Amino acid sequence: MTDMSDDRCDLLCLDAPRAEAIREELLDVEAAGEAAERARMFSDPTRLVLAAALGEGGELCVCDLAWISSRAQNLVSHHLRLLRSHRLVTSRRDGKLVMYSLTEEGHSLLRAVLGEEAKVTS
Repeated sequence: MTDMSDDRCDLLCLDAPRAEAIREELLDVEAAGEAAERARMFSDPTRLVLAAALGEGGELCVCDLAWISSRAQNLVSHHLRLLRSHRLVTSRRDGKLVMYSLTEEGHSLLRAVLGEEAKVTS
């Protein structure tokens, strides 16, 4: 067990000008909440698999994504709607098909989550 005193300073040593400058550059609470919600989108294994498939394949239709992920099309569509609502994927209609691809933000988040394992095409 870690001693709690190892997690804090033994002396109050606030560098107020530096700390204030950093605080001014940080996200506000609302923006931080939105960013955290987007990050949570990849906490679901199905959504992470779908994003990874899009990262590898570029643009894919719901049918392909359902087959790749071994999930039902309606479940895949549900997850893609969530990813789209958080601006992590985009969609376009191509005749009777709906094609999905990662946004730049989706690519960046996927790389951050998967780290070195990410085979994300740009």
